[in-house]
Amino acid sequence: MIIVRIERHEDGTIDGFSSRGHAGYAGHGEDIVCAAVSAITVGTVNSVEALTGVEMKAKMKDGFLSARLPDLPENSPKEQVQLLLESMQIMLASIEESYGEYIKIKQVTLT
Repeated sequence: MIIVRIERHEDGTIDGFSSRGHAGYAGHGEDIVCAAVSAITVGTVNSVEALTGVEMKAKMKDGFLSARLPDLPENSPKEQVQLLLESMQIMLASIEESYGEYIKIKQVTLT
């Protein structure tokens, strides 16, 4: 199962996320759930950087991706970054709705 952890500040904004595990929907190279989650999460990290210029602190290895936002100055495109991250969450929730036995999303509030 893939576990996606979305970390939010108390104001609801997303600070970062992690995705770990393998879905187990199908064999290696044929698992559409793993492929979808990978495309969405990696694509989001790439989109944040390409469209806003904000470079997320990302770590990736087999079955694991972790990405965090750096401290952003006041004049940074915070709203655009949040829009992209919320879009990722919505796409992942759509996958969870259809393939819930293979992916779970956990929302965590940072304290």
